[in-house]
Amino acid sequence: MKFVCLMSAALISVSLSGQAMLTAPDKTIEWTVSQENIDGKTAIVFTGKIAEGWHTYDTDSEMYPCAVEFSELTGCSPAGELYAITESVDYDGEAVFYDEVKFAIDMNVESAGAKAAGEITWMCCTDYTCAAPEYFTFETALDKPASASASAGGNGNLWSLIIEAILWGFAALLTPCVFPMVPMTVSFFLKGSPTPAAGRFKAAMYGLFIVLLYTVPISVIILITRIVGGDAVTADIFNWLATHWIPNIIFFVVFMIFAASFFGAFEIVLPTSLVNKSDKNADKGGLIGIFFMALTLVLVSFSCTGPIVGTVLIKSTEGEFWTPMVTMLAFSVAFALPFTILALFPSLLTKLKSGSWMNTVKVVLGFIEVALGFKFLSVADQTYHWGLLDREVYLAIWIVTFSLLGFYLLGKIRFAHDTPKDHVSVKRLAAAIAVFSFVVYMIPGMFGAPLKALSGYLPPITTQDFVLGGNVAGAAAPDAESESGTKYDLHLPLGLTGYFELEEGLAAAREAGKPVFVDITGHGCVNCREMESRVWSDPQVLEMLMNDFVVVALYTDDKMTLAEEDWVTTESGDVLKQMGRANSYIVRTRFGVNAQPNYALLSPEGELLAPIRGYDLSIPGFIEFLQSGLDAYHK
Repeated sequence: MKFVCLMSAALISVSLSGQAMLTAPDKTIEWTVSQENIDGKTAIVFTGKIAEGWHTYDTDSEMYPCAVEFSELTGCSPAGELYAITESVDYDGEAVFYDEVKFAIDMNVESAGAKAAGEITWMCCTDYTCAAPEYFTFETALDKPASASASAGGNGNLWSLIIEAILWGFAALLTPCVFPMVPMTVSFFLKGSPTPAAGRFKAAMYGLFIVLLYTVPISVIILITRIVGGDAVTADIFNWLATHWIPNIIFFVVFMIFAASFFGAFEIVLPTSLVNKSDKNADKGGLIGIFFMALTLVLVSFSCTGPIVGTVLIKSTEGEFWTPMVTMLAFSVAFALPFTILALFPSLLTKLKSGSWMNTVKVVLGFIEVALGFKFLSVADQTYHWGLLDREVYLAIWIVTFSLLGFYLLGKIRFAHDTPKDHVSVKRLAAAIAVFSFVVYMIPGMFGAPLKALSGYLPPITTQDFVLGGNVAGAAAPDAESESGTKYDLHLPLGLTGYFELEEGLAAAREAGKPVFVDITGHGCVNCREMESRVWSDPQVLEMLMNDFVVVALYTDDKMTLAEEDWVTTESGDVLKQMGRANSYIVRTRFGVNAQPNYALLSPEGELLAPIRGYDLSIPGFIEFLQSGLDAYHK
């Protein structure tokens, strides 16, 4: 195209020889480069002063389009193509500009200290002749726009972040990682306190400890990160806590111990020496127990509260200092409030007449603890590929557990501390009906039914060994990924095939001529499974993922050792050989996110086509997100 334009310019010059023509100046356009906030997005703006009597062309010109080519991108990536801000003028069917022109290109700024360098190329003409194509070399630093990044000075943005954090704090109570702690809290405070004032004090301290355990460590981490100037070690610590087999096995054992205690096998009591000490200082002993109860809640819930924590950590590495602390405080207060109320409520139960119903509550909670405790064993199993808890094994455990709970409610099973019943109350019958209905709902899952309501709790359906009728919606074809020739033997849901290493996926996209759908996910990510079950399974979404994109799943918690050519070297020189650590570093440095799920749409060259999308169950919104990437790719 450039050759044709040069030839056209030469022919025009020859054909008009002898006519009065303007002499081309040294530079037909003098450029200045700046950063501007355009519709809430960071953009590089090129402002050009065009020489008198000359005009230049738009970005889609057939003559010689104005274009930008980047030679260096640090902490940023283009979010689209170059476009004109100035209104053009028609010249023989071409869109041209006189006097002054402004072009812009939207940018995704992913980290502090972002920088872009390259050159803008153009060609100018008069009514009689054209100058040779020219270029201008630029280099500019980039910061996030005010609307995308709150600061202590921006009260409006700060308040919007605080409100969002409060809403997330309340919503976190309903997540699969947090909800199991509700029965634990009720049971822990069930014994009540000697006085109402003492009960209120203990409940308040429980809430305060939850807030402090979230806010203080994060504040210390932010401070250290700011001093040291890096967040790789921080991210690894949180990733270890959420996905490593040691904490997950510990959580599983703790839940089983609680369950056995609820069934009456033993009472969880402090050692005699500690009991004697607590007699001398009852308040101190009580606070220690409450503190460790709060600590258990914070640790167990981390894999579900991680997205907000991850977002805060990313903000701390982008130069913000006070805002992450304030938003984390807002989140933790909202998160702690329901548990504080639950801690207050059992203290009020002492005013009621005690009876066998209290032991019934403990036994029911024991069954629930058994079922939910297996979630942690499942996380370790999926992350390390042990193959112990395939989906049907997990479902079988739940079906048996809740069936036994139903029989217990009907009085068919009794434990040591239960009082014999000569009849079943209406309340117990209603509860038994609900439990057995739940069991009936789960049974088709043994044969491949998707069970969308439980998608966040169950292992992925790709682990199921038997699916009635073959491959159904939600079940991948056996060995589908291995047949596709990918490097790593992992699986995608819903029959999708794809890749599990970014560069391999980009190479496949270049060969296929398709954009890339990057799934930032994890084996232990319950919200990822929910997105797959509720959003990806939509026929239109699934069709777009299958036909219009090359899918790349980046597991940030997988413990598999990568092939040597896929090892990642960090800025500090550390070599990351494990898939999870390498992918965690890639998504943190390349996409600016530190949580799952997140979704990115890339061109085959690796350029971001649309803003990154996180956890959102809106199917129309997800379709719009995919379509925006396709539109940007085909533009």
